[in-house]
Amino acid sequence: MKIGLLGLGRMGAGIARRLMGAGHAVVGADADPAAVAGLTAEGLEGASDAADLARRLHPPRIVWLMVPATAVGEALEDLLPHLAPGDLLVDGGNSHFRDTVERGERLAEVGVELVDVGTSGGIFGREAGYCLMVGGPAAAVARLEPALDALAPGVAAAARTAGRTGEPAPEERGWLHCGGTGAGHYVKMVHNAIEYGLMAAYAEGFALLERGSAGLAAGGAPGELAPYRFDLPLDRIAELWRRGSVIRSWLLDLAAAALRADPGLAGYRGRVGDSGEGRWALRASLDLGVPMPVTAAALFDRFESRGEGEFAHRLLSALRHAFGGHEEPGRR
Repeated sequence: MKIGLLGLGRMGAGIARRLMGAGHAVVGADADPAAVAGLTAEGLEGASDAADLARRLHPPRIVWLMVPATAVGEALEDLLPHLAPGDLLVDGGNSHFRDTVERGERLAEVGVELVDVGTSGGIFGREAGYCLMVGGPAAAVARLEPALDALAPGVAAAARTAGRTGEPAPEERGWLHCGGTGAGHYVKMVHNAIEYGLMAAYAEGFALLERGSAGLAAGGAPGELAPYRFDLPLDRIAELWRRGSVIRSWLLDLAAAALRADPGLAGYRGRVGDSGEGRWALRASLDLGVPMPVTAAALFDRFESRGEGEFAHRLLSALRHAFGGHEEPGRR
């Protein structure tokens, strides 16, 4: 099949390469001409902009957007005048599911179908495949199935769950039609909220391991810190936990690699960004009355890492000083 791909950044380029590797023809465009040029040597048919991309596709077209959530609206406005009834538009980014629902309704009015594909796999997806959470009309998803199968990891990515028999289902191949328009982005939002909590748990655990040598730093003096005399090899512990431990995961694999390369993580400042999905998930949890304390704590810790709690902490220090004469640690 022939697919137009608008957005050839790290994820978009990986998707283009995986589709082409499976024998699909890809027409690609990007705001950066160098991104297009870099892929034309690998078989991509380059386009200068959205209009040129649409012209190079024969109706009914399939156009896949792989741009940041903040850029989807603008990309859609650029593309929509060049689409026709029967065309299929895919949003493979991390759009808010509410926006996706509204866009799907708007596109349906002009005969264009929208499929939302929450895409997980990061920069490793090019080789390992992408986990795809899909929302949209059933007929449109069926039309996209060859591309989804090409992008997904395939059945070999995980051992088959006990009790599953017969022909592997789409979810066993690495993609799933989760429901109507917006369902894919909703599932991806929840996926990323879980990711926040998992990452925070690993980070806190390894921080506690790292502090296990506090007694050594205190010179072994009697007191509460005296028993903490463990100069623990964090990279080796991470490597150990990858084998047979109940907390093994791909995130632990990445942690082991990071600690092996830079045991003190000196190359990082520890200012952790957030791309929005954690906030969206917490708003949904308020709408639906679903308690999510782990996600909330993980998100707020990311704010904290960027110094966004500094004023609150200054006020806490001021209050402690005012009512009890307590001095800040290290304050002169």
